[in-house]
Amino acid sequence: MPTIVVDVMPKAELLDPQGKAVAGALSRTGRTGFSSVRIGKRFELTVDGPVDDELRASVQQIAEEILSNSVIEDVVNIDFGDEADESTEG
Repeated sequence: MPTIVVDVMPKAELLDPQGKAVAGALSRTGRTGFSSVRIGKRFELTVDGPVDDELRASVQQIAEEILSNSVIEDVVNIDFGDEADESTEG
């Protein structure tokens, strides 16, 4: 059964307090070389049947309307699992 992966990140112009906390922890523990950290969400949707154009459109709509808050987040990637190079970027 195919698994579709949807990645959602905070909009670039918004503060990411969780990412800032992790960046601070990296610095405090001596891990260097990181200029910033952003924390997002990953959703895995397992599909019962084949991935066709209708399902792709449905997943895009679900990602934009249910999995993300369009005011503060962007859908940055949808990986349909059957093509390595044809991910849909939001």
